[in-house]
Amino acid sequence: MAKYVCDVCGWEYDEELGDADNGIEAGTKFEDLPEDFECPLCGVGKDNFSEAE
Repeated sequence: MAKYVCDVCGWEYDEELGDADNGIEAGTKFEDLPEDFECPLCGVGKDNFSEAE
């Protein structure tokens, strides 16, 4: 499982944990997030995320 970081604000999406606060189940891969997914902190789209190293 990978982690992805918002390039704008630094919020991190962890595939292993999901994002229960926003209805995303644990184990949901970043690529499987809805196309209209937005960063819960700053509102940018998926194209503004990079895979964490």
